[in-house]
This record gives sequence, structure tokens and C-alpha cells, in this order.
Amino acid sequence: MFTRKWSTSGRKYDVVVERDVRVPMPDGTALDGDIYRPASSERFPVILGAHPYNKDLQSQPMRPVGFTPMRGYMESGDSTFFARRGYVHAVFNVRGTGKSEGFYQLLGPVEVQDICHLIDWLAAQPWSTGDVGMFGVSYFARLAKAVAAAGPKPLKAIFAPFAGTDDYRQRSYHGGILAHGFLAHWRNSLHRPRYRSLTKEMLGEDGFKQAIERAMRDEEIMAVPVLREALQNPEVGTNPLIVDVVLNPFDGPFWRTRSAHDTKAMVPAYLGACWGNYGLHLPGAFTSWKEWKGPKKIVIGPGVYLDRPLYQYQDESLRWFDYWLKGIDTGVMDEPPIRCFIPPTGEWKSLDDWPPPEARWTTFYLHKDGLLSEHELWPGEGVDSFDESNFEHGSVTYATPPLVENTEVLGPSVLTLYLSTTDTEALLFATLLLIDRDGKEHELTRGWLRASQRRLRDDSEPWEPVLAHEEREPLEPGKIYELPIPIVPTGRLFQAGERIAIRVKGADDEPPVNSLQAIARNHVRRPRPYRITIHHDESHPSHLDLPITRGNLIGTFFSGGDISKFGLAH
Repeated sequence: MFTRKWSTSGRKYDVVVERDVRVPMPDGTALDGDIYRPASSERFPVILGAHPYNKDLQSQPMRPVGFTPMRGYMESGDSTFFARRGYVHAVFNVRGTGKSEGFYQLLGPVEVQDICHLIDWLAAQPWSTGDVGMFGVSYFARLAKAVAAAGPKPLKAIFAPFAGTDDYRQRSYHGGILAHGFLAHWRNSLHRPRYRSLTKEMLGEDGFKQAIERAMRDEEIMAVPVLREALQNPEVGTNPLIVDVVLNPFDGPFWRTRSAHDTKAMVPAYLGACWGNYGLHLPGAFTSWKEWKGPKKIVIGPGVYLDRPLYQYQDESLRWFDYWLKGIDTGVMDEPPIRCFIPPTGEWKSLDDWPPPEARWTTFYLHKDGLLSEHELWPGEGVDSFDESNFEHGSVTYATPPLVENTEVLGPSVLTLYLSTTDTEALLFATLLLIDRDGKEHELTRGWLRASQRRLRDDSEPWEPVLAHEEREPLEPGKIYELPIPIVPTGRLFQAGERIAIRVKGADDEPPVNSLQAIARNHVRRPRPYRITIHHDESHPSHLDLPITRGNLIGTFFSGGDISKFGLAH
């Protein structure tokens, strides 16, 4: 890639591949990896990718296809692309996976320190300049951020889009609700994992048995076959991994040692995600932007994730590494720090900060008859109720009239419900929808909440409430509670004639229309029937706060802008 002012490293080298390279750790455990080098006696910067997947399938000469769960773990990038342009690309398995020795640590501190030692080893090799970067998405990126926070001296930059920061809230327990579907599938992507329960190491034999006994008294958990089987056979295969997640239902030490520590990260980071991955990586892009201390850039792309094997972002990552590892001014730091793709225009919007400084969180109230409007609530508007059970998954949807103005929504939203229930618990799934001109619903993003875990953390913002998730406070049946539900950010231009809507349910039984929606599905459910009631009156103003960045200057019209049906005035 080049312009009149700069050019990136050219394609000039043949490639030498070293397979099954073993690097010893201080405790004697050896990590296994492949190294792709330019066929030259020169020294080159190193780009590292570390992962728990099948190493041999990371670099196969396969034609990429759209993201599929079967290929989801092919995330290291095109090694020959980097090597031909003057970089060493090292792709290594973390301990306890593939041909690497030891026991798998699930992104724990031992795993992070392993990669720090590996970086030191790579920097000291005769073909290395001593400068190291890290590249890859998802697990590769998540681990890169953790390593950057640990601060190994040779690490000079990371290119790490599509990576969560909070493994409790953003992957395993959405809103405090256990997301077993992704976990049960993802464990099968691990290559030859050797895993023993980390919770058992923390609690000891007796404490571990007692924790399993308590979990097996939870009807939500025991209703899910994969969870029940794991608890009944906690030492078999990758069952210990599932057991560890189940036995840690609150945000405690287990999760905090496996979540990012971005406030400690000083190296330059290229972050990002896509709008479609709201059930996994998207929230982490924005929390990292907020907390990262080093130089940073972020790109939020169209909601299709990336093709597999991964090759996209090649040129952009080359610009990034040329700048930070080779000292070539590629202009990458002269451009806006944040770029967001805005559907359906196919265009990009540049920002200087997040959330967008121009965002106006506009309150839309939940009215009777399924109306969503900026208008204040009227007296006596009443309530809406729906039933949730194994036989009926009710819901209620509130929608604006057809929009008169093109209206851009960009940022996090908040749904505040005044809610009562006949149970001591409520599992809530809030979906932000676009209803097109033909009346078809399109899912944009979601928010979740286990109502008994409704307490907010002190660092919450009005536009982004953060739930503490440290304990459960059962509901009193019939009592009305104010429940804030954070909704994962989205970006969308609602066009005139379309409608904005919010749907509330007690389960996530809607069939996904693509693999990214599937990632955000399959949570536990309540074991017995109950009724959820949403209150919307003058004293209980249930409402949705939407970040409007363009349009909606006048607001929505009850008429939908069509005055022809009202006849002539007399």
C-alpha cells in the first residue's frame, strides 16, 4: 500500500518456515509453535500470535469463506503476508493445548506470564531486531491485551480487534445470566486441551465438592443437559472448564484474574469489533477504548465479523506495525482515532472520542398499545404483562410511529423498566429492533439482566450503567422494581418510514438468522411459569434512552408524517 506521502513495507522476501519450535518456560514447561521468517540473513521485527487452537490449521492455504463456527478459530492471520514484507510471524500454542506442555490456564496469569517469557525469547533470537508486536482477533487479541498490561519490554504494539475485556459480563454471564451455548460450543474448538479445574485448586477438594452440590440444587442449571452432565462428571474431558464457569456465578476473584487490566496497558493498541458481535467482542472494544492508557485507535466494522482463515486488516495492520516496529511514518496516527461503519449507507463516520460527543440521549417512553414515544406518559396508562414458561415465551414490543426524519443512533442505550413479577426472579432480554417499511423486524443489539443482580457499581454513567453482579437479592413477588438494563452499543441510520422498537422477553428463544446472533443466544431459563409485568404510568416511567447523533430534531410524529388520512379541517 502506498500514497504520495508514504508506503508500507514491500513484498520482497521468500519465506522460511520452522515447524514445532519448542520454547522452555522458567518452570520447564515447553510451548510449541511455528515460525515464519523472511529468507534473509537480516534481522526483522517479530509479530506473535498465541492461542489454544489447532496450530496446523492456522496457516493452511485455504480460500477464505465468511465467518462460520467451524472455522472460527482460524484467527492468526496470513503468515506469509507478514514474512514476505519483512516480519517474523510466530504462532504458538498456550500451555496445556496442542503440542504445548502443561495444563491449560484459560487466560489466567500463568498463561500471560508464559507469553511474556515467549516474547523475551523471540526478541533475543539472531533473526530478531528485538522489537515484538502481537496480532490476531478474538482469543489472540484478548491474550494480547492481557500481555500488554503485563508490560514485557520488547512488546512495542498490538493489533488486537475483536476482543472482550470482561469475561464475566461480555462472554459467560450476560447481565448475570449464564450463557451456556457459546461455552459448550467453544470448548470443542480447543486443540488437545489438558485442563483441570482452577476452582478446585482455589477451594480444595472438600470446598469443590460442596460447591458442586450447591450448583446441582439450582434448577436453572440442572435443566440444561450439558451443564448437568458436566457437574455429574466434573473431571471428564473439558467438563472441568464448564464446571469452573458454573461454580463462579458472580464477579469475583476467578473472573477478575481472567479479565483485562487495560488501565495498566501503555503500549500502542489497535482495537475494534463489528456491530454484529454484540454477544461477545463488541462491548470489549469500547471498554478498552475507555481504559487503555497507551496510544490507541479503534475501528467498528459492518456486522459480519471477518472471513476465515483470517486475512482482512492485513494492510491496516502492516501500516500499524511499520509505524511502531520499524519507525516508518505511514500516516496511521494522523487519521481520526475512531471510525465507525454506519449501516445501511455503507459509509464510515469518524469520531474523536467514545461515546460520540455529539450524542443526545433522548428519552422514549413505553406507552400503552405498544407505543414508543418521546411524549410524557399520560395518567392511567396501566401495565403490560406477559407469561414466561417452558410452554410459552411471551413478549411485549414497543415501537415508534414511522420516522419522518432520517435518524442516526450511535452509542450505548439504556432501557429502564419498572417491573414486577410473580416470581422471586426475572431473566430479562431486551432487543433493540429496526422495523422496516414492510413491517419486518431486524435485530440490532441486545441487553440482558438477571433482576436479582440489579445493583449498580459506583462507576456507572447515565448512558452506561454497570451492574455489580456480586450477589443476588431475590425479588418480592408483586413489588415494583426500577431496573436499568444496559444495551450493547450499536450504530444505525434509521431512514424515514422505518420504526425504532424495543422488545422485552423472559427468554431468548428467537431463532437466530446468522451465526453472530447465535453467539448471543442460549442462556439459562427459569424452571417454572411466572408472569412479568411492565409498568408505565406517571409514577413508573419505563423508558428507553437512545443516543441520537443525527436527525430527530423535531422528533417522531403520532401521525407518522402522513396527514392525508385526517381529512380537511373545518
